[in-house]
Amino acid sequence: MPPFAHSLDRIGVAFDDDHAVANAGLLRPATLAQRLGLRALVDQHLDLGTAPGRANVGLKAMTVVAAMLAGGDSIDDAEVLRAGATQAVLGHQLRAPSTLGTFLRSFTYGHVRQLDAVSRMALQRAWAAGAGPGGAPMTMDVDSTICQVYGPAKQGAVFGYTRVRGYHPLLATRAGHGDVLHARLRGGRANSVRGAASFLREAFARVRGAGASGPPTLRADSGFTATPWCGPVAGQGSRSASRCG
Repeated sequence: MPPFAHSLDRIGVAFDDDHAVANAGLLRPATLAQRLGLRALVDQHLDLGTAPGRANVGLKAMTVVAAMLAGGDSIDDAEVLRAGATQAVLGHQLRAPSTLGTFLRSFTYGHVRQLDAVSRMALQRAWAAGAGPGGAPMTMDVDSTICQVYGPAKQGAVFGYTRVRGYHPLLATRAGHGDVLHARLRGGRANSVRGAASFLREAFARVRGAGASGPPTLRADSGFTATPWCGPVAGQGSRSASRCG
């Protein structure tokens, strides 16, 4: 039968083998997370107190991360991880979207800072395993980005200067490698430079604590020169860092 003789709306896709795996590419990041002990770090440092989502925080966080890596951009998208034998690839149990929703709604700003500590320790472990720059020069890129959302009731999600409803977080990345060194969520109306000074102090402290001992360079666009936020940062030993870090 010619390939054009069938109707696409009559084609169904189903897993008929217990060993079939969807999103097999998750194997690499799952292996890395396991080697870094990421789940244990979350269990150790994230304490939701008496909040409804307090149980098994490590499993829930790992499910959220895996769903995002598989392309999910909402809680319901975590269902994609239940296809075939994907759970076996991840190496940990999964949690349902409704459970993840309860978990995420339990967060306060203090809990987000606890996750900041988890990401800092994960970076230390990754760089200690050989992924870091060591004593070589390192360039840090800092910039803001737009994260669009569609729910009008989301706290802090408003229309900013781009006329997009969402958030305007700050990101610090390692040039040439794509490593996210630090991130900070901000409301949609925040301008580029808002909170940049304290953000960069934390970012430089992170890379130093993770073992980067070489000369650092900070790279940012003109949006970060709009107001006089630059100032000295103790212990950086770099002209670039001392001017704007």
